[in-house]
Amino acid sequence: MPHITVKPFDTSKLREDIYGNTKLLFKSQDLNSSDEIIGVEVENEKFLLHLKKSKKNWLLKYDKVTRPLNVSLVKQAIGDISIGLEILNSNIAIRKSQTKLANQYEKSIEDFIDIDFPLDSVSIEVGFGSGKHLLHQAINNPNRLFIGIEIHTPSAQQVLRQIELKNIENIWIVNYDARLLLEMMPSNSCSNIFVHFPVPWDKKPYRRVISTSFLEESMRVLKKNGRLELRTDSYKYFWYSLDTFLGEDIAKTALEIRKNESLDITSKYEARWLRQEKDIYDVFVTAQDNSAKRDFDFDFSFDNIVYKNSILDKISKKPILFDGFFCHFERIYRVSQSAILLKLTLGSFDRPEKKYIWMDNGMSYYFGSPPVKTVTNYKTHLKIKEYLNV
Repeated sequence: MPHITVKPFDTSKLREDIYGNTKLLFKSQDLNSSDEIIGVEVENEKFLLHLKKSKKNWLLKYDKVTRPLNVSLVKQAIGDISIGLEILNSNIAIRKSQTKLANQYEKSIEDFIDIDFPLDSVSIEVGFGSGKHLLHQAINNPNRLFIGIEIHTPSAQQVLRQIELKNIENIWIVNYDARLLLEMMPSNSCSNIFVHFPVPWDKKPYRRVISTSFLEESMRVLKKNGRLELRTDSYKYFWYSLDTFLGEDIAKTALEIRKNESLDITSKYEARWLRQEKDIYDVFVTAQDNSAKRDFDFDFSFDNIVYKNSILDKISKKPILFDGFFCHFERIYRVSQSAILLKLTLGSFDRPEKKYIWMDNGMSYYFGSPPVKTVTNYKTHLKIKEYLNV
């Protein structure tokens, strides 16, 4: 991802101003280190840059939490902010002739609030990687909308370019955690949910996509007789998924299992496994009932909560645990004597979100975007409001 290394400089020279095509909104100092966070705006998109300091050189890079999918905006901001600085190393090359991303097919998590799909039939692919299966399905099913969800940004960018080059009109790309996006989808809205070759995470099973909660959300989102389709080369993951789909907490389920089934399209990773003569396992879970409509009427505002000096004394560095969810204030950045920026992790234990909260003496809000509108996130937000109301 874009970054530059520069010689140390006087950061007080960076003021709220316009630098080339970038508007510098604010600077903030980490209260527990020498690092700084810089708020910027490029082409009406607001995000953060991270200035990480060491003795001999400083690193100016993107902030992972707020980064836009269009990396050219990040490159533009870093390039503009660094004008006049002594650059030691850079991986940024800004070319005005560079092909733009197919932005009309790029969707954010916020777009799924009260979403109206352009086609009656909808399918989801979770973690599409190179996008070979996703593109094949969209080309061969032009009357169905395919929503590709990929947390790996370069993969999402690559497929967006392919969509534009191939002139495919029935794909949406979302660069986000699929477990959270699924909670934003309307009930009974999808025909298929594909999960092909997810990372097994044998050493960190809590990071696996497949879980009891993922199954519950999938069954809610799928239409009656719609299918969740898992495909994996991992023997351990296969048995883990069966244990999950048939677990004690699952009252009713319908499974179908296949081994070494051939598909019309083979990804380069699957081709590699086949050359190694590895077995491929398919597990299909069919939705047997229609689900109740999901209520998304959650308010993530902070009402009259504003910054007070006593907040700094109250905030704990340790996670604050509740029944089924938590919040953890990881960093505090001082913007001015009357404003701070809080970096925190919040929500459920198995699919938390990272966010920033801006607080000054007039207002408080989530910088960039509010949390995903889930019941768990809303419960956490209410606890955060109580906590910050000093």
